[in-house]
Amino acid sequence: MKQPEYEVVWPLGPTVGIEKSTADGLPNLNGKTVVEVWDGVFRGDEVFPILREELRKAFPEVKIVPFETMGIPYGDIKQYVAKLPDRLREQGADAVIVGVGACGGCTPKVMWMSMAAEQAGIPAVSIIATGFLAQARTFARGLGGEDTPLAEYPGVPMVDSAEALRQKVISTIAPKAIEGLCSRGETGDAGDGEPNRSDIVYRGSLDGVHEFFEEKEWSDGLPIIPPTRDRVEEFLRFTDRAPDEVLGVCYPESREATVWNIAVNGVMAGCRPEYMPVLLAVVEAMIDPTFKMELGGTTPGWEPLVIINGPIVKELDFNYGSGVMRVGRRANTSIGRFVRLYMRNLSGLRIHAHGGEGGGTDKGTIGMSFNMVLAENEDAVRDIGWQPFSADCGFEAGENVVTVQSCMSMTQPVYTGGKKAIEHMEIIFDVIGEAMKYRSWGYIRDRTAYPMIVMSPSVARAFAEDGWSKLDIKTYLYEKTLIPAGLAERYAHANGVNHYSIKDYVERGLTPREYYESDDPNRLVRCLVEPEQIGIVISGDPGRNQTRGYPQNSKIGIPVSKRIELPRNWALRAA
Repeated sequence: MKQPEYEVVWPLGPTVGIEKSTADGLPNLNGKTVVEVWDGVFRGDEVFPILREELRKAFPEVKIVPFETMGIPYGDIKQYVAKLPDRLREQGADAVIVGVGACGGCTPKVMWMSMAAEQAGIPAVSIIATGFLAQARTFARGLGGEDTPLAEYPGVPMVDSAEALRQKVISTIAPKAIEGLCSRGETGDAGDGEPNRSDIVYRGSLDGVHEFFEEKEWSDGLPIIPPTRDRVEEFLRFTDRAPDEVLGVCYPESREATVWNIAVNGVMAGCRPEYMPVLLAVVEAMIDPTFKMELGGTTPGWEPLVIINGPIVKELDFNYGSGVMRVGRRANTSIGRFVRLYMRNLSGLRIHAHGGEGGGTDKGTIGMSFNMVLAENEDAVRDIGWQPFSADCGFEAGENVVTVQSCMSMTQPVYTGGKKAIEHMEIIFDVIGEAMKYRSWGYIRDRTAYPMIVMSPSVARAFAEDGWSKLDIKTYLYEKTLIPAGLAERYAHANGVNHYSIKDYVERGLTPREYYESDDPNRLVRCLVEPEQIGIVISGDPGRNQTRGYPQNSKIGIPVSKRIELPRNWALRAA
């Protein structure tokens, strides 16, 4: 029996942004000024001094401005990058060496800094570890530097001996750095043009569509619904926005997020057409600069967590009861799948399953699966006298709202009992508070910590009946979740943040003085930043007394909330 044929459209979007250009190379480095820029991680304080020696051997008249002169980029990296060209000119820079990219978050920083130099007319070389070369190249292309040279650090810096590191700098990094600054090749071929918005990119059977999309890396490994023009048009019936409307740009590939390609990916993920207003709000949240979607491929392997509030929860049949975070309800599952699929196709965050070392732009070392959408049980919230999560985010109760934030993991289920709130609270703290400690070094440094607590209605009711508010729960966690300062620094150093120093942060005014009242490494400091940053959502089986925690990834994936805008005549369209 012959299978039906499908004509399917392109799930990506046009690339936009910066003019493609890199600086000219130098004849040699004699008499030139080379400026080092270090992002403070992965043993750059060992790499750069050895590299200096090698540059001076090759070019005795070179002048080198060490990274200490430029300083470590604290705080908002984008602010540092914006000021970098002027600072390089102040140093008389003829060339720049930037490093060290060896994680999914630091590699983008290195490329941002390198491209800032290139676009200012100063040639740059980026030191990138083997496993992050593909990610670096993708970021470079998205920023306009198709052929920006990379100096590979072979392997993993954090597990090499001092001697192995030295030999790698001498034998590999130094020659590549010199070549990248002095021997630049021709600009690469721009390749074939990409399809237009609604072009048919494939005609064939269902199996053929699956194979084609998998080969192009446009699918997530699961079977997709073929995105035919007719199916996409069905989604567009549930919005008043024009198909070509651009919501923003998805980095690192610098692709436009449009109403059309949101619909295409919604079709592929198995969403219903009436989910379209939710999909639009989700994408608006993710492309907000606060969220930092471009860093969705960092090595911790975090996933976006979508929380939904308002009457639309019932209108679209979201699950907010038993099994709330498990596959099984189409709205929760398909929209959760859409989130990661959209990041893959529009941001370009792909694992390259067969890529091996250096392959992939999604660098989650040990990744998680996509999250189901977390819908709040607002009936239970009203019944116990609390406000919904959306109201905590600044909206009116009863508004349709989505919030998107990063999620590092899920804690063990926490079962609690008793009539007194403190009986529940002490056990919740023992499990969920402990789970927050490991990532405390990032919370302390970045002054952001947005863990999510998901609480079944029966537990929330026990708190409320004993007179506790959500703020009381948050304050207890904030005050009690403490860690020895030396242990927080040890965790940071193991993550590759060589420059991490609570004392330094306090002296710079980045961290409150209470964090450095003595040199005692065993002094206890707060893990969390302020009670209001902790989220609480009431959901799950009302017949069980369970709570779970979802640690968040500090300044990456800060919660962003957006109102869901329904089209005119929503009730008629959704009927």
